[in-house]
Amino acid sequence: MSKTKIQADAAPAALGPYSQAIAAGGFIYCSGQIPIDPKTGQFVGASIEAQTHQVLKNLQAVLAAAGSDLGKAVKTTVFLADMNDFAAMNGVYQTYFADPAPARSTVQVARLPRDARVEIEVVCLA
Repeated sequence: MSKTKIQADAAPAALGPYSQAIAAGGFIYCSGQIPIDPKTGQFVGASIEAQTHQVLKNLQAVLAAAGSDLGKAVKTTVFLADMNDFAAMNGVYQTYFADPAPARSTVQVARLPRDARVEIEVVCLA
C-alpha cells in the first residue's frame, strides 16, 4: 500500500516533522489542527467557539487539498484543554457534520500545542 502526503496552502503549515494529512488505503488521515489562521500564523479568537470554528475550517482546507470533505468523515478525535468546554465545542462541531455524524472520541488533555483550547483530528474517506 502506498501513501501520499497532503499539503494544503490554505491551512497552517505543520509545526513539526509531520504531514498535514496522509492519503492511504482509500482514507485521508488528518493530523490534529489547532485554531491557527493560516494567513497570519496567529490564533483565532479566545473563545472555545471561535477556536473550534477555525480548527474545523483548517481541516476543511486540508481535506479539500486531498479531494475530500468533512461529509466523508468516519472518525474524529477531539482534544480539549478543559472538558467544561465540551457543550460549547459540541454546539459548533455539530454544524459541520451531517447525519450520520462520524464516530468520535473526546478527551481532556493536560496541554495542547501553543496552549490551544481545542485540537481535532479526522479520518475521512478519500
